[in-house]
Amino acid sequence: MNPELELPLGQAAQSRRQSAHGVLAAVCLAALMLPLTFVGVAVATPAIGHELGGSPLALSWTTNAFMLTFGSVLMAAGTLADEFGRKRLFSLGVALFGLSSLALVFVPSLLWLNLLRGVQGLAGAAALAGGSAALAQAFDGPARTRAFSLLGTTFGVGLAFGPILAGVLVEQAGWRGIFVSGALIGGLSLAFGVPRMQESRDPDAQGVDWPGTLSFTLALVLLTWGILQAPQNGWSSPWVLLLLAGALLALWLFIVVERCAARPMLDLSLFRYPRFVGVQVLPIATCYCYVVLLILLPIRFIGVEGYSAIDAGLLMLALSAPMLVVPFAAGWLSRWCSAGNLSSLGLLLAAAGLWWLSRIAAGQAPADRIWPLLLIGLGSGLPWGLMDGLSVSVVPKERAGMASGIFSTTRVAGEGIALALVVALLAGLLQHALADQALPAETLMGAARQLAGGDLPGTLAALPALGREGLLALYGQAFSQLLQVLTLMTLLAALVVWVTLREPRQPGPSAA
Repeated sequence: MNPELELPLGQAAQSRRQSAHGVLAAVCLAALMLPLTFVGVAVATPAIGHELGGSPLALSWTTNAFMLTFGSVLMAAGTLADEFGRKRLFSLGVALFGLSSLALVFVPSLLWLNLLRGVQGLAGAAALAGGSAALAQAFDGPARTRAFSLLGTTFGVGLAFGPILAGVLVEQAGWRGIFVSGALIGGLSLAFGVPRMQESRDPDAQGVDWPGTLSFTLALVLLTWGILQAPQNGWSSPWVLLLLAGALLALWLFIVVERCAARPMLDLSLFRYPRFVGVQVLPIATCYCYVVLLILLPIRFIGVEGYSAIDAGLLMLALSAPMLVVPFAAGWLSRWCSAGNLSSLGLLLAAAGLWWLSRIAAGQAPADRIWPLLLIGLGSGLPWGLMDGLSVSVVPKERAGMASGIFSTTRVAGEGIALALVVALLAGLLQHALADQALPAETLMGAARQLAGGDLPGTLAALPALGREGLLALYGQAFSQLLQVLTLMTLLAALVVWVTLREPRQPGPSAA
């Protein structure tokens, strides 16, 4: 018997409210773990490389291992939450994230660190999928909208303050302190939030689409691996071509499986809607104008230009702080301006900021970078605050759940692929800049990878004739070219979004 039936009506309602707020507290605390560890590891990468060693390729997996496993299993985790219980999967995810964070404190080598980062990605997917589903069950109507807005704000807080917190931890306690903070936050979520959650599941759940999940994961892993391997072996290398061909084959297999499945993990028919396609462009665009900078800029500031971790964190605050307020402002502005136009405008502003940043040479005063970084953060924040709502509003109501799942997967998987592509492009640009050096191609390729990974001392040891200032100039030139490529990509995305999402705005405050 439901114990709430034995309570007076007012007490029962109060009990439900307390339970819902407990769910919200637990999920928001868990959500804080993810961006902190994501951007924190980027700030700590030079320190990790200094202590544990490893090639630039091996160090890149500290981020990519997390993103790969997270993006690969996110949709499957949502299905598991429906089948086995949202509270159960959320609790398991948070507990596993906390335990893996503790294990990361004691890792003896880079290999173990990368393996455990993959485990963290699995745990993060379980926590986010279970927590989001639990929130949707605990709140209704406008309260649900406010709850998910607070969840988004929590992510924004993590992105905004993650770099400076990571900088302080690296300076005061070493890079292992970042993972201690993740374990502590997970412990708080388990201790204070989870006991107030109530279990819920979908009685009609029919299990995980394992063939679809495995083929999608294989495609994502092979594609990312091939892109990361290209700077080391060359794009024409048989090994790289084999990895990329394997990714295409796995993708084809995934499409065949999903088209034949009775209940597919990903309903490909949704891509018939142009507005739905346009919405998928938004997270991809923000990957290239915003997310990749969260990783690349700390590596540049600390590893190449020699900033302290704290100074780098403070500078990154200019990029990420707008995420605290701009998404809310975007929702408010959508009452008078269509979400598609606002998103296009935001991408145009981000493109302008990227171009402005590309004109600032390496070694210039930190203050010179603040305004372009603020502009990028401001522009990225406009579509960031609108795209979650758009992802479910541009398809028929009965397809909203599937649309949200596809959107989440596009966002997370796109981040991993974008990061791999951008790092590979930077290494390629650096190799081209070093091409006039009278050295073997293998030496130049290795030096380019080192410099792209933020290892200026290692590059200087390989190319002593260039000197520190010469390497800084070459790096600044290559990075500026990279930013210009990202500018063009962002402009193209703005055009696609404007064309696909320019339907007339419906009257009323819910037009977005």
